[in-house]
Amino acid sequence: MNQIHHPLPERPLGISDAEWAVRVDLAACYRLIALFGMSDLIYNHITARIPGTDDELLINPYGLMYEEITASSLVRIDIEGNVLHNPDPEHGINQAGYVIHSAVHGARHDVGCVIHTHTRAGMAVSAMQCGLLPLTQTSMRFADIAYHDYESVAIDLDERARLVADLGDKEAMILRNHGLLVASASIAQAFNSMYWLEMACKAQVDAMHSGVALHTPPQAVIDRTCHLYKPTTRRPFGEMEWPAMLRYLDRRDPGFRS
Repeated sequence: MNQIHHPLPERPLGISDAEWAVRVDLAACYRLIALFGMSDLIYNHITARIPGTDDELLINPYGLMYEEITASSLVRIDIEGNVLHNPDPEHGINQAGYVIHSAVHGARHDVGCVIHTHTRAGMAVSAMQCGLLPLTQTSMRFADIAYHDYESVAIDLDERARLVADLGDKEAMILRNHGLLVASASIAQAFNSMYWLEMACKAQVDAMHSGVALHTPPQAVIDRTCHLYKPTTRRPFGEMEWPAMLRYLDRRDPGFRS
């Protein structure tokens, strides 16, 4: 298949090459989350750390749907939630998004991207006492997933300490009675993790709905499968797939790059 080439849009003044590359990837991630049915109207967030900084993030403007996000529309904030640059002041940021995402970015300097969703399957599994079960190879990837108990809408700054304590060094967490969260080294890895975590939740809901007896592999097999999916064991899943995901978007609408 021939490579698709699109002219690069003119970058706004004051944005470095490195930041612009992250902005394009983050806008792409928003569009992909929407395309794969994981968005929630104008709510929820995907954040990315700005290269070369420890305390500056990019987040979506509050009021746009994911399919509307572009590289230049993203808002630059600091860990404390102060807006450093907003191309459209009519749209601010969502306080709940700042609380959850700033907590993770502030505590985990290995994390470059955080995705939080309220999908139907993710919320269903978050409400199950059993949590995510190791029923499929996909779910066994997340056999060591973390859990955080629901504390109402995430606007209390005190909750940040409990969020990061429950997450620990894990890549994925189920927010009980709430939804899903992944915290990965890059945008590409984060999208890949959220996509497969969502698929694991869908498979579990389908399997449990069937009403038949479910089969669980031996614990040793579960542990080995989880180990094999670790970025340090084989490869960081998502990086190899990311160029294909960008081509997938470009064939549909390259507007995310603007």
